[in-house]
Amino acid sequence: MTPWTEGALERLHSASGRRGSARQLVVELLGEQDCCLSAQEIHDAVRARGGRVGIASVYRALEGMDALGLVQRIDLGDGVARFEPAHAGGDHHHHLVCDDCGKVEPFEDARLESAISRVAEGRGYSVAAHEVVLRGACEDCRHDHG
Repeated sequence: MTPWTEGALERLHSASGRRGSARQLVVELLGEQDCCLSAQEIHDAVRARGGRVGIASVYRALEGMDALGLVQRIDLGDGVARFEPAHAGGDHHHHLVCDDCGKVEPFEDARLESAISRVAEGRGYSVAAHEVVLRGACEDCRHDHG
């Protein structure tokens, strides 16, 4: 179990007093991910592992985690909310999205983070959160279109 998974399960239990198996399955799956997943993708992945969970339970688990700040809700511009673990200390990544095939790839860039801080501070803002989504065509789709 990852440190995020253990911490998330403890916070959820403290907040609700319950230890739901559906919630645990969702937390464990998210804790293993490198990037964001939609509620449907989480549901499908948990069921593929043999977990017995309904889509409504997945949404309830995500809502509870979101309310506690355990997950980051990601909007990639396609109308589907995606979720990934919110790590202490603000460690996070951003996303490249292919408009052709829908592939989503995470990326990190220290210079981009520095530039975001510089812009915010230069305008007197204290930024609590941010996300960057770069849209276009992935390498495979660029080659397919010649």
